[in-house]
Amino acid sequence: MDTSWLPDLTKDDGPKYLALSRALREAIRSGALAEGVRLPTVRDLAWALKVTPGTVSRAYQIATQDGLLQATVGRGTFVAAKAPRIEPKDTIFGEGPLRGGPNRIDMRSPSLPEVGQSAAMAEALRRIAGQNAADWLEYTSQTEEAPLREAVRDWLSARVLGVVGAEDIMLTHGGQNSIGLILACCLRGDRPVVLTEDLSYPGFRYAARAARAEVIGIELDGEGVRPDALEAACRRHGPQVLCLTPAAQNPTATQMSGQRKAEIVSIARRYNLQIIEDECYPGPTDDAPTLRALAPDLVWFIGSLSKTVSAAVRFGYAVCPTGMGEVGRLTSQYSYFALSRVVAALCLDLFTSGQAAQIRDRVTAEYSDRLQIVVNRLGAFDLTWQAGLPFVWLRMPNGWRASTFAQRAEEAGVLMRQADQYAMVHGRAPNAVRLAVAGNCSRAELERGVNSLAQLLARPPSDMAV
Repeated sequence: MDTSWLPDLTKDDGPKYLALSRALREAIRSGALAEGVRLPTVRDLAWALKVTPGTVSRAYQIATQDGLLQATVGRGTFVAAKAPRIEPKDTIFGEGPLRGGPNRIDMRSPSLPEVGQSAAMAEALRRIAGQNAADWLEYTSQTEEAPLREAVRDWLSARVLGVVGAEDIMLTHGGQNSIGLILACCLRGDRPVVLTEDLSYPGFRYAARAARAEVIGIELDGEGVRPDALEAACRRHGPQVLCLTPAAQNPTATQMSGQRKAEIVSIARRYNLQIIEDECYPGPTDDAPTLRALAPDLVWFIGSLSKTVSAAVRFGYAVCPTGMGEVGRLTSQYSYFALSRVVAALCLDLFTSGQAAQIRDRVTAEYSDRLQIVVNRLGAFDLTWQAGLPFVWLRMPNGWRASTFAQRAEEAGVLMRQADQYAMVHGRAPNAVRLAVAGNCSRAELERGVNSLAQLLARPPSDMAV
């Protein structure tokens, strides 16, 4: 056991657990802590550093999550590697094979209903098959994407984004790809910090970790990120990027007011904070000003076709801050030159033919009808939802824990996500679940699944301690 390594935590102004996790990372990278070294116990190191055991435990937990440490029951905690590895316990989207047979309602992630996408895309592919066939042997280029960027600008014309030109748009392989590219544009230094909502889309955390950043969660209230908590984090951590889902907060289904957006922008300006505004789940009020409209010089607005047209196409976009469009496109060029010619041609055809807008409207209508099924049956419970949004947030009634409820629901044939799948590694998850509107089953099947959930909620287990 290495008892000689004692970092100096007084050099860091932030929380002690973050200072200790950074010191661990630096010591492992420098070789001061060699691979295989057994670290002191939580209590021994806490006593030596004059901090609480909880501080050491949280630092060990972060380092273990990053792949730097390995904890073995009965043996202790050991240095596992000299560089962090990304090893999430689940895939980013958490989609595994369904267990127990095909008669399951998967409410983990919204699945698009079939409203004519297959036929529309087949027809579009036939139209583009004979166009410029000779060019399909060459590398793609950013210049050739200009008509598609114009089409995306038109696609977004109903959103209040401020002045947007085609030159402000970066085309990407979906929303997750947009997040990674933006972080590549914005993050600087050896220890960048990214802020997210305390309960947030896990893809933010995975992208930040891949960009070697530390992720700090900001406390939420009924409108999203709390301004006082955000300002405190800015003072303490010096972050460079803030990731938000203001139109439809994922997973709690709340919406940020105009006043709250203005407060967030004011804080971002004071601390030179770049904002990623994720609207991959479009909010129901398209006429509400976005963060990008309030701060076009600070906000990266991202979206995709995955939740409205087709997830299989893997097409997304980012409206860059004013004057940053060329930086964004160069970053994407360094990553993959430009979009696949097939994907670009297909999406351009769907946009210009009007098929993309028609499919979006039909998907929205179908989701609305299915959401009504969920709300009608579960509305008597503590449910948060928005019209047109394909998921709801359900807080557990007395007698239920989210983990037990999810287990019993799976036994009844319904899959869902628990709140802890959206919480920070060291965060506290509320007693709640997110239910996505399933579009890949019949309405009758969806109704049967929701009825099963309502029956479970009404009959909590008698042996559950509250």
